[in-house]
Amino acid sequence: MYYYSLNNYLKSTFGEKVYKISLNGGMTCPNRDGKIDTRGCIFCSRGGSGEFSADSCLPVSQQIEQAKQRIRAKSDCQKFIAYFQPFTNTYADVDYLRKLYYEAAMPDEIVALSIATRPDCLSDEVISLLDEINRFKPVWIELGLQTIHKRTAEYIRRGYELGVYDEAVLKLKSIGVNIITHMIIGLPYETKQDILQSVKYAGERSNGIKLQLLHVLKDTDLLTDYNNGVFETLTLEEYVDVLCDCIEILPPDVVIHRLTGDGDKKLLVSPMWSADKKRVLNTINKTFRERDVTQGRLYK
Repeated sequence: MYYYSLNNYLKSTFGEKVYKISLNGGMTCPNRDGKIDTRGCIFCSRGGSGEFSADSCLPVSQQIEQAKQRIRAKSDCQKFIAYFQPFTNTYADVDYLRKLYYEAAMPDEIVALSIATRPDCLSDEVISLLDEINRFKPVWIELGLQTIHKRTAEYIRRGYELGVYDEAVLKLKSIGVNIITHMIIGLPYETKQDILQSVKYAGERSNGIKLQLLHVLKDTDLLTDYNNGVFETLTLEEYVDVLCDCIEILPPDVVIHRLTGDGDKKLLVSPMWSADKKRVLNTINKTFRERDVTQGRLYK
């Protein structure tokens, strides 16, 4: 059994365990402010998938300090990744972004800057800024692709075509930043084959990948469809079965940043089994061992 885990990558790159600090830059999203739509992606929470991030009213330096104190209460960790998580973290005036990114990247204990965004929010000015920062501190760009299939992308209201993702990947590769692509397993209307096609496509274009179980959360349009019987969420066994094949179809050098994902328990409606993180991880590891899952085995 083998897969290239984030922990393995961090230890080999930075020589020790590294913690990710979730930061809030006070952003919005073109899928919410009316530029593309006002409703957001169909699955996205009101917090922009940043329920575990800090208070945006606090300066970034203070957000980092508070997070470090929490982590060091239970660990002797000395190195951290600054992660701008909620909403679209390149969707702002470039001068504001420069101030934000530099404040996060400058401390010595911050070993990398990770920025979650959309492929359609990477202007030439933003690319130039990312290049500037990447010259003194590694930059990771996390792109929310979720699926390569047009029907599903329209259903989830992603708001951009697959070609926009491809163009963003080329831009980011030209400046040498790390590309991490987010994929959702269990989207309505998708078959196992659809999922594997998406994961392979993303893996061939990324340095890392996040595999995320579809969560149905309160106060989302996805919940309305779920309550109306439009789709069912995956069982734990179904999810782990697909996950095994996803790992084996990925190139062996792609870093697996996430195998499942944590939904806010206060917002989670389905699948409730995902709230038991210990059980989920134990089941994944047990199945990986039983099936001798090896990353890249099915990659062609």
